[in-house]
Amino acid sequence: MSAVDPQSRVLSGMRPTGQCHIGHYHGVLKNWLALQHEYDCFFFVADWHAMATHYEDTQALETYTYNLVTDWLAVGINPGAATLFVQSRVPEHAELQLLLSMITPLSWLERVPGYKDQQEKLREKDLSTIGFLGYPLLQTADILAYRAGHVSIGADQESHVEVTREVARRFNHLYGREPGFEENAEMAIRKMGKKPGNLYKKLRKDYLEKGNENALETARALLKEQSNMTLGDQERLFGYLEGTGKVILPEPQAILTPKSRFPGLDGQKMSKSSNNTISLREDPDEITTKLRKMPTDSARIRRNDPGEPDKCPVWPLHQQYSDEARQQWVRQGCRSASIGCLDCKQPLIDAVQAELEPIRIEAIELEKNPDVVKSIIAEGSEAARDEAQDTLRVVREAIGLDYR
Repeated sequence: MSAVDPQSRVLSGMRPTGQCHIGHYHGVLKNWLALQHEYDCFFFVADWHAMATHYEDTQALETYTYNLVTDWLAVGINPGAATLFVQSRVPEHAELQLLLSMITPLSWLERVPGYKDQQEKLREKDLSTIGFLGYPLLQTADILAYRAGHVSIGADQESHVEVTREVARRFNHLYGREPGFEENAEMAIRKMGKKPGNLYKKLRKDYLEKGNENALETARALLKEQSNMTLGDQERLFGYLEGTGKVILPEPQAILTPKSRFPGLDGQKMSKSSNNTISLREDPDEITTKLRKMPTDSARIRRNDPGEPDKCPVWPLHQQYSDEARQQWVRQGCRSASIGCLDCKQPLIDAVQAELEPIRIEAIELEKNPDVVKSIIAEGSEAARDEAQDTLRVVREAIGLDYR
Protein backbone atom coordinates (compact mmCIF):
# COMPACT_ATOMS: atom_id res chain seq x y z
CA MET A 1 0.00 0.00 0.00
CA SER A 2 1.32 3.48 -0.86
CA ALA A 3 2.40 5.62 2.09
CA VAL A 4 -0.37 8.08 2.86
CA ASP A 5 -0.44 10.71 5.57
CA PRO A 6 -4.18 11.04 6.28
CA GLN A 7 -3.69 14.48 7.82
CA SER A 8 -2.41 15.82 4.50
CA ARG A 9 -5.38 14.50 2.50
CA VAL A 10 -8.80 16.11 1.95
CA LEU A 11 -11.85 14.61 0.24
CA SER A 12 -15.01 16.40 -0.84
CA GLY A 13 -17.72 15.87 -3.43
CA MET A 14 -20.81 17.34 -5.04
CA ARG A 15 -23.90 15.69 -6.48
CA PRO A 16 -24.55 16.28 -10.21
CA THR A 17 -28.05 17.76 -10.14
CA GLY A 18 -27.50 20.67 -12.55
CA GLN A 19 -25.15 23.61 -13.06
CA CYS A 20 -23.41 25.18 -10.08
CA HIS A 21 -24.80 28.47 -8.78
CA ILE A 22 -23.21 31.31 -6.83
CA GLY A 23 -24.21 29.63 -3.58
CA HIS A 24 -22.01 26.66 -4.53
CA TYR A 25 -19.22 29.04 -5.43
CA HIS A 26 -19.21 30.90 -2.13
CA GLY A 27 -20.21 27.92 0.02
CA VAL A 28 -18.02 25.16 -1.44
CA LEU A 29 -15.78 26.01 -4.37
CA LYS A 30 -13.97 28.97 -2.81
CA ASN A 31 -13.00 26.64 0.01
CA TRP A 32 -11.75 24.05 -2.49
CA LEU A 33 -9.67 26.73 -4.22
CA ALA A 34 -7.81 27.35 -0.96
CA LEU A 35 -7.55 23.70 0.09
CA GLN A 36 -6.03 22.52 -3.22
CA HIS A 37 -2.86 24.48 -2.41
CA GLU A 38 -2.60 23.21 1.18
CA TYR A 39 -3.59 19.53 0.97
CA ASP A 40 -3.59 16.47 -1.27
CA CYS A 41 -7.17 16.98 -2.47
CA PHE A 42 -9.62 14.51 -4.01
CA PHE A 43 -12.76 16.18 -5.39
CA PHE A 44 -15.40 13.92 -6.90
CA VAL A 45 -18.73 13.96 -8.69
CA ALA A 46 -21.10 11.96 -6.46
CA ASP A 47 -23.27 10.50 -9.20
CA TRP A 48 -24.28 7.43 -7.17
CA HIS A 49 -25.43 9.76 -4.39
CA ALA A 50 -27.57 11.65 -6.89
CA MET A 51 -29.36 8.39 -7.64
CA ALA A 52 -30.30 7.99 -3.96
CA THR A 53 -32.97 10.67 -4.39
CA HIS A 54 -33.32 10.85 -8.20
CA TYR A 55 -33.21 7.18 -9.19
CA GLU A 56 -36.28 7.50 -11.42
CA ASP A 57 -34.63 10.06 -13.70
CA THR A 58 -31.02 9.32 -14.59
CA GLN A 59 -30.94 10.38 -18.26
CA ALA A 60 -29.31 13.72 -17.46
CA LEU A 61 -26.61 12.35 -15.13
CA GLU A 62 -23.90 12.31 -17.82
CA THR A 63 -24.64 15.88 -18.92
CA TYR A 64 -24.82 17.10 -15.33
CA THR A 65 -21.52 15.38 -14.52
CA TYR A 66 -19.64 17.08 -17.35
CA ASN A 67 -21.31 20.41 -16.52
CA LEU A 68 -20.26 20.10 -12.89
CA VAL A 69 -16.60 19.45 -13.69
CA THR A 70 -16.67 22.26 -16.28
CA ASP A 71 -17.86 24.64 -13.58
CA TRP A 72 -15.11 23.47 -11.22
CA LEU A 73 -12.45 24.07 -13.84
CA ALA A 74 -13.93 27.44 -14.81
CA VAL A 75 -13.67 28.79 -11.25
CA GLY A 76 -10.04 27.68 -10.99
CA ILE A 77 -9.97 24.16 -9.56
CA ASN A 78 -6.70 22.85 -10.94
CA PRO A 79 -6.44 19.18 -12.04
CA GLY A 80 -2.68 19.54 -11.61
CA ALA A 81 -3.15 20.34 -7.91
CA ALA A 82 -6.18 18.16 -7.09
CA THR A 83 -7.54 14.81 -8.29
CA LEU A 84 -10.92 15.27 -10.00
CA PHE A 85 -12.94 12.09 -10.56
CA VAL A 86 -16.36 10.52 -10.90
CA GLN A 87 -17.60 8.25 -8.11
CA SER A 88 -19.10 5.56 -10.35
CA ARG A 89 -15.79 5.16 -12.19
CA VAL A 90 -14.22 3.85 -8.97
CA PRO A 91 -16.20 0.66 -8.18
CA GLU A 92 -14.07 0.13 -5.07
CA HIS A 93 -16.39 2.62 -3.35
CA ALA A 94 -19.20 0.10 -3.73
CA GLU A 95 -17.09 -2.85 -2.59
CA LEU A 96 -15.94 -0.98 0.51
CA GLN A 97 -19.52 0.04 1.30
CA LEU A 98 -20.55 -3.63 1.07
CA LEU A 99 -17.76 -4.77 3.40
CA LEU A 100 -18.50 -1.99 5.90
CA SER A 101 -22.20 -2.82 5.81
CA MET A 102 -21.35 -6.20 7.36
CA ILE A 103 -20.18 -4.49 10.58
CA THR A 104 -22.37 -1.36 10.70
CA PRO A 105 -25.42 -1.51 13.01
CA LEU A 106 -28.65 -0.52 11.27
CA SER A 107 -29.46 1.92 14.08
CA TRP A 108 -26.39 4.01 13.19
CA LEU A 109 -27.88 4.77 9.78
CA GLU A 110 -31.44 5.32 11.01
CA ARG A 111 -30.34 7.93 13.53
CA VAL A 112 -28.53 10.15 10.99
CA PRO A 113 -30.46 13.47 11.16
CA GLY A 114 -30.63 13.88 7.40
CA TYR A 115 -32.38 10.53 6.92
CA LYS A 116 -35.77 11.52 8.31
CA ASP A 117 -35.33 15.21 7.41
CA GLN A 118 -34.85 14.40 3.73
CA GLN A 119 -37.74 11.96 3.71
CA GLU A 120 -39.95 14.73 5.06
CA LYS A 121 -38.54 17.35 2.71
CA LEU A 122 -38.96 15.09 -0.34
CA ARG A 123 -42.34 13.62 0.55
CA GLU A 124 -43.32 13.41 -3.11
CA LYS A 125 -40.57 10.82 -3.71
CA ASP A 126 -40.49 7.22 -2.54
CA LEU A 127 -37.30 7.15 -0.50
CA SER A 128 -38.00 3.88 1.31
CA THR A 129 -35.06 2.28 -0.48
CA ILE A 130 -31.91 0.54 0.72
CA GLY A 131 -29.89 3.02 -1.33
CA PHE A 132 -31.30 6.02 0.51
CA LEU A 133 -30.96 4.41 3.94
CA GLY A 134 -27.40 3.40 3.13
CA TYR A 135 -26.15 6.63 1.60
CA PRO A 136 -24.31 7.68 4.82
CA LEU A 137 -22.40 4.40 4.62
CA LEU A 138 -21.58 5.08 0.96
CA GLN A 139 -20.28 8.48 2.07
CA THR A 140 -18.21 6.63 4.66
CA ALA A 141 -16.76 4.42 1.93
CA ASP A 142 -16.07 7.52 -0.23
CA ILE A 143 -13.92 8.96 2.56
CA LEU A 144 -12.21 5.82 3.86
CA ALA A 145 -11.30 4.57 0.38
CA TYR A 146 -8.75 7.41 0.22
CA ARG A 147 -7.74 7.34 3.90
CA ALA A 148 -8.62 11.04 4.01
CA GLY A 149 -7.95 12.70 7.36
CA HIS A 150 -10.16 15.67 6.49
CA VAL A 151 -13.51 16.10 4.76
CA SER A 152 -14.65 19.48 3.45
CA ILE A 153 -18.40 19.77 4.13
CA GLY A 154 -21.16 22.10 5.26
CA ALA A 155 -22.28 22.05 8.90
CA ASP A 156 -25.41 20.09 7.96
CA GLN A 157 -23.20 17.14 6.89
CA GLU A 158 -21.18 16.91 10.09
CA SER A 159 -23.20 13.95 11.37
CA HIS A 160 -22.10 11.93 8.33
CA VAL A 161 -18.45 12.42 9.24
CA GLU A 162 -19.24 11.29 12.78
CA VAL A 163 -20.73 8.07 11.34
CA THR A 164 -17.52 7.62 9.34
CA ARG A 165 -15.41 7.95 12.48
CA GLU A 166 -17.57 5.38 14.30
CA VAL A 167 -17.40 2.90 11.43
CA ALA A 168 -13.61 3.32 11.08
CA ARG A 169 -13.19 2.86 14.83
CA ARG A 170 -15.32 -0.30 14.78
CA PHE A 171 -13.44 -1.70 11.77
CA ASN A 172 -10.06 -1.08 13.43
CA HIS A 173 -11.29 -2.66 16.66
CA LEU A 174 -12.52 -5.79 14.86
CA TYR A 175 -9.72 -6.28 12.36
CA GLY A 176 -6.74 -4.31 13.64
CA ARG A 177 -5.80 -6.78 16.36
CA GLU A 178 -3.49 -8.88 14.23
CA PRO A 179 -1.94 -11.99 15.86
CA GLY A 180 0.97 -10.92 18.02
CA PHE A 181 -0.06 -7.24 17.79
CA GLU A 182 1.58 -6.14 21.05
CA GLU A 183 4.80 -8.03 20.27
CA ASN A 184 4.93 -6.49 16.77
CA ALA A 185 4.31 -3.03 18.24
CA GLU A 186 7.11 -3.43 20.81
CA MET A 187 9.42 -4.62 18.06
CA ALA A 188 8.54 -1.52 16.00
CA ILE A 189 9.37 0.69 19.00
CA ARG A 190 12.83 -0.88 19.25
CA LYS A 191 13.38 -0.18 15.55
CA MET A 192 12.86 3.53 16.24
CA GLY A 193 16.09 3.67 18.22
CA LYS A 194 16.64 4.14 21.95
CA LYS A 195 15.92 7.85 22.36
CA PRO A 196 12.79 8.17 20.13
CA GLY A 197 11.58 4.76 21.37
CA ASN A 198 11.78 5.81 25.02
CA LEU A 199 10.07 9.12 24.22
CA TYR A 200 7.26 7.26 22.44
CA LYS A 201 6.75 5.00 25.49
CA LYS A 202 6.65 8.00 27.84
CA LEU A 203 4.14 9.86 25.68
CA ARG A 204 1.99 6.73 25.31
CA LYS A 205 1.94 6.28 29.09
CA ASP A 206 1.02 9.95 29.63
CA TYR A 207 -1.91 9.61 27.25
CA LEU A 208 -3.24 6.22 28.36
CA GLU A 209 -2.85 6.86 32.10
CA LYS A 210 -3.54 10.59 32.33
CA GLY A 211 -5.53 11.34 29.18
CA ASN A 212 -2.93 13.91 28.11
CA GLU A 213 -4.07 15.02 24.63
CA ASN A 214 -0.87 17.01 24.08
CA ALA A 215 1.14 13.84 24.64
CA LEU A 216 -1.01 12.07 22.04
CA GLU A 217 -0.40 14.77 19.43
CA THR A 218 3.33 14.89 20.20
CA ALA A 219 3.60 11.13 19.83
CA ARG A 220 1.75 11.21 16.51
CA ALA A 221 4.15 13.87 15.25
CA LEU A 222 7.09 11.77 16.47
CA LEU A 223 5.87 8.78 14.44
CA LYS A 224 5.52 10.89 11.31
CA GLU A 225 9.15 11.97 11.66
CA GLN A 226 10.43 8.36 11.52
CA SER A 227 11.55 8.26 7.89
CA ASN A 228 12.94 4.72 8.14
CA MET A 229 9.71 3.22 9.53
CA THR A 230 7.47 1.08 7.34
CA LEU A 231 3.84 2.09 6.89
CA GLY A 232 2.74 -1.12 8.62
CA ASP A 233 4.81 -0.35 11.72
CA GLN A 234 3.59 3.23 11.74
CA GLU A 235 -0.04 2.06 11.65
CA ARG A 236 0.65 -0.40 14.48
CA LEU A 237 2.19 2.27 16.66
CA PHE A 238 -0.61 4.76 15.95
CA GLY A 239 -3.08 2.14 17.20
CA TYR A 240 -0.85 0.98 20.09
CA LEU A 241 -0.53 4.58 21.17
CA GLU A 242 -4.28 4.85 21.68
CA GLY A 243 -4.70 1.42 23.23
CA THR A 244 -6.48 0.01 20.17
CA GLY A 245 -5.35 -2.19 17.31
CA LYS A 246 -3.56 -1.31 14.12
CA VAL A 247 -5.06 1.78 12.50
CA ILE A 248 -6.17 0.44 9.12
CA LEU A 249 -8.79 3.10 8.40
CA PRO A 250 -8.06 6.52 9.92
CA GLU A 251 -10.84 8.53 11.57
CA PRO A 252 -11.44 11.74 9.56
CA GLN A 253 -12.25 15.21 10.85
CA ALA A 254 -14.57 17.75 9.22
CA ILE A 255 -13.37 20.99 7.66
CA LEU A 256 -16.51 23.10 7.72
CA THR A 257 -17.13 25.46 4.82
CA PRO A 258 -17.30 29.06 6.06
CA LYS A 259 -20.54 29.89 4.22
CA SER A 260 -22.87 26.90 4.29
CA ARG A 261 -26.05 29.00 3.88
CA PHE A 262 -25.91 31.41 0.96
CA PRO A 263 -28.99 33.62 0.44
CA GLY A 264 -31.15 33.05 -2.61
CA LEU A 265 -33.21 35.47 -4.65
CA ASP A 266 -36.12 35.12 -2.21
CA GLY A 267 -34.06 35.56 0.95
CA GLN A 268 -34.11 31.83 1.74
CA LYS A 269 -31.16 29.49 1.26
CA MET A 270 -30.10 29.37 -2.39
CA SER A 271 -31.18 26.04 -3.83
CA LYS A 272 -32.07 24.68 -7.26
CA SER A 273 -35.16 23.03 -5.76
CA SER A 274 -36.36 26.47 -4.59
CA ASN A 275 -35.75 28.02 -8.03
CA ASN A 276 -34.00 31.00 -6.43
CA THR A 277 -30.53 30.70 -7.94
CA ILE A 278 -28.10 32.48 -10.24
CA SER A 279 -25.94 29.92 -12.04
CA LEU A 280 -22.23 30.46 -12.62
CA ARG A 281 -22.90 30.59 -16.37
CA GLU A 282 -26.05 32.71 -16.19
CA ASP A 283 -26.62 35.06 -19.13
CA PRO A 284 -25.71 38.65 -18.11
CA ASP A 285 -29.13 40.00 -19.11
CA GLU A 286 -30.81 37.27 -17.08
CA ILE A 287 -28.71 38.15 -14.04
CA THR A 288 -29.87 41.76 -14.29
CA THR A 289 -33.50 40.71 -14.70
CA LYS A 290 -33.42 38.29 -11.77
CA LEU A 291 -31.84 40.77 -9.37
CA ARG A 292 -34.06 43.66 -10.42
CA LYS A 293 -37.14 41.47 -9.81
CA MET A 294 -36.06 40.43 -6.32
CA PRO A 295 -38.71 41.14 -3.63
CA THR A 296 -37.87 43.89 -1.15
CA ASP A 297 -39.13 45.16 2.21
CA SER A 298 -42.92 44.97 1.94
CA ALA A 299 -43.21 48.21 3.96
CA ARG A 300 -41.71 50.18 1.04
CA ILE A 301 -44.83 50.53 -1.06
CA ARG A 302 -43.87 53.93 -2.49
CA ARG A 303 -40.46 55.36 -3.41
CA ASN A 304 -40.45 57.77 -0.45
CA ASP A 305 -41.47 55.13 2.13
CA PRO A 306 -38.60 54.33 4.53
CA GLY A 307 -37.55 50.68 4.73
CA GLU A 308 -35.62 48.32 6.99
CA PRO A 309 -32.71 46.40 5.42
CA ASP A 310 -33.00 43.57 7.98
CA LYS A 311 -36.48 42.82 6.59
CA CYS A 312 -35.41 42.89 2.94
CA PRO A 313 -34.30 39.79 0.98
CA VAL A 314 -31.79 41.95 -0.91
CA TRP A 315 -29.84 42.86 2.24
CA PRO A 316 -28.24 39.40 2.81
CA LEU A 317 -26.74 39.59 -0.68
CA HIS A 318 -25.25 42.99 0.13
CA GLN A 319 -23.66 41.38 3.17
CA GLN A 320 -22.01 38.91 0.81
CA TYR A 321 -20.96 41.27 -1.97
CA SER A 322 -20.68 44.80 -0.56
CA ASP A 323 -17.94 46.31 1.58
CA GLU A 324 -18.71 48.13 4.82
CA ALA A 325 -18.97 51.54 3.13
CA ARG A 326 -21.49 50.23 0.60
CA GLN A 327 -23.48 48.47 3.33
CA GLN A 328 -23.62 51.70 5.33
CA TRP A 329 -24.89 53.52 2.21
CA VAL A 330 -27.64 50.91 1.86
CA ARG A 331 -28.66 51.09 5.52
CA GLN A 332 -28.84 54.86 5.61
CA GLY A 333 -30.41 55.22 2.17
CA CYS A 334 -33.10 52.59 2.78
CA ARG A 335 -34.09 53.82 6.25
CA SER A 336 -34.24 57.44 5.10
CA ALA A 337 -35.83 56.61 1.71
CA SER A 338 -33.06 58.63 0.04
CA ILE A 339 -32.45 55.72 -2.36
CA GLY A 340 -34.99 53.52 -4.12
CA CYS A 341 -34.96 49.74 -4.29
CA LEU A 342 -33.57 49.72 -7.83
CA ASP A 343 -30.79 52.09 -6.70
CA CYS A 344 -29.99 49.61 -3.94
CA LYS A 345 -29.91 46.65 -6.33
CA GLN A 346 -27.64 48.17 -8.99
CA PRO A 347 -24.35 47.74 -7.04
CA LEU A 348 -25.30 44.11 -6.49
CA ILE A 349 -25.93 43.62 -10.20
CA ASP A 350 -22.52 45.13 -10.96
CA ALA A 351 -20.76 42.97 -8.36
CA VAL A 352 -22.32 39.70 -9.47
CA GLN A 353 -21.66 40.48 -13.15
CA ALA A 354 -18.01 41.27 -12.39
CA GLU A 355 -17.60 38.06 -10.39
CA LEU A 356 -19.17 35.76 -12.97
CA GLU A 357 -17.78 37.23 -16.21
CA PRO A 358 -14.35 35.53 -16.08
CA ILE A 359 -15.95 32.25 -14.95
CA ARG A 360 -18.44 32.38 -17.82
CA ILE A 361 -15.68 33.12 -20.37
CA GLU A 362 -13.59 30.18 -19.16
CA ALA A 363 -16.63 27.87 -19.17
CA ILE A 364 -17.44 28.83 -22.77
CA GLU A 365 -13.90 27.87 -23.82
CA LEU A 366 -14.23 24.52 -22.05
CA GLU A 367 -17.62 23.91 -23.68
CA LYS A 368 -15.91 24.33 -27.06
CA ASN A 369 -13.39 21.64 -26.09
CA PRO A 370 -15.40 18.90 -24.30
CA ASP A 371 -12.61 16.37 -24.83
CA VAL A 372 -10.45 18.38 -22.42
CA VAL A 373 -12.99 17.92 -19.63
CA LYS A 374 -13.47 14.22 -20.47
CA SER A 375 -9.71 13.67 -20.45
CA ILE A 376 -9.33 15.33 -17.04
CA ILE A 377 -12.12 13.14 -15.64
CA ALA A 378 -10.61 9.98 -17.13
CA GLU A 379 -7.13 10.69 -15.77
CA GLY A 380 -8.44 11.72 -12.36
CA SER A 381 -10.68 8.67 -12.09
CA GLU A 382 -7.79 6.38 -12.96
CA ALA A 383 -5.57 7.99 -10.32
CA ALA A 384 -8.36 7.82 -7.73
CA ARG A 385 -8.99 4.17 -8.50
CA ASP A 386 -5.32 3.35 -7.95
CA GLU A 387 -5.56 4.85 -4.46
CA ALA A 388 -8.84 3.10 -3.67
CA GLN A 389 -7.47 -0.26 -4.86
CA ASP A 390 -4.51 0.11 -2.49
CA THR A 391 -6.91 0.67 0.40
CA LEU A 392 -9.12 -2.28 -0.57
CA ARG A 393 -6.12 -4.62 -0.70
CA VAL A 394 -5.27 -3.80 2.91
CA VAL A 395 -8.93 -3.98 3.97
CA ARG A 396 -9.36 -7.43 2.42
CA GLU A 397 -6.12 -8.60 4.03
CA ALA A 398 -7.24 -7.35 7.45
CA ILE A 399 -10.61 -9.12 7.14
CA GLY A 400 -9.05 -12.32 5.79
CA LEU A 401 -10.37 -12.13 2.23
CA ASP A 402 -6.96 -12.08 0.55
CA TYR A 403 -7.20 -15.72 -0.55
CA ARG A 404 -4.01 -17.05 -2.07
